[in-house]
Amino acid sequence: MGFGETLFAIAVILFLIWLFNSVYVVKEWERGVILRMGRMSPDIKGAGLRIVVWPIDKFYRISLRIDTIEIPPQDIITHDNVSVKINAVCYFRVVDPRLALSTVQNYLYATTQLAQTTLRSIVGQFEFDEVLSEREKVNEKVQFILDQDTEPWGIKVSKVEVKQVDIPENMQRLIARQAEAERERRAKIIAADGEFQASAKLADAADVLSKNPISVELRYLQTLIDIGITNNTTIVFPLPLDLVSFLRGGSSHPTLAPIVSPAPAQAPPAEQGK
Repeated sequence: MGFGETLFAIAVILFLIWLFNSVYVVKEWERGVILRMGRMSPDIKGAGLRIVVWPIDKFYRISLRIDTIEIPPQDIITHDNVSVKINAVCYFRVVDPRLALSTVQNYLYATTQLAQTTLRSIVGQFEFDEVLSEREKVNEKVQFILDQDTEPWGIKVSKVEVKQVDIPENMQRLIARQAEAERERRAKIIAADGEFQASAKLADAADVLSKNPISVELRYLQTLIDIGITNNTTIVFPLPLDLVSFLRGGSSHPTLAPIVSPAPAQAPPAEQGK
């Protein structure tokens, strides 16, 4: 192989190396940023085949898809001095690739660290009961603060969700007793309300039955039929309601008083004279 052929082979190899480092394929969900001799190009390259001048230009591809970072469990003390351990998940995306590349060294790591500190500071402003019952409020506040802080980085935080709240065992027992007491209170209120409604309905039924005495006997017979349907050994002796009414009236009527308790016998007047 002569000198010319060797030089040509070297040139081809160098060209292939240059072509390999100069041709980039940008996907649909990506955007490209070019640094030309250290200066950032104002144009953002869209999807397609892109050729840069290597080694003068350096090409960076930034994904615009929503990224997910998991916030590891954080030991936090709430506003009412209750120790809890909370982890969460954060959803964000890059909206300005130039800012994400130029303003922060590693936007993914920076967003993760900022999410951890923000979660700790925001949860510390809430009481323990609010963290459990108003989780949406905590999520919205953390998302709002994160979105404001990451806006100069060209990042949009779309959502933050608290995944799990771990509480100490002694606090779990207190919560269980509180929930049990609350259920007992509700049960007593419901039972008392039921008794009140039942008494009102019974009073209405008594008013209806008092207007027509024969309805009481019909109801009595219906009760006997209900008892006889079931297979039991209960023996029922029907007692006439007139007899019950008579006995009730006799206990208070003055004319029947001698029958209930007769007066003692007295001595004749002649014997008293002697």
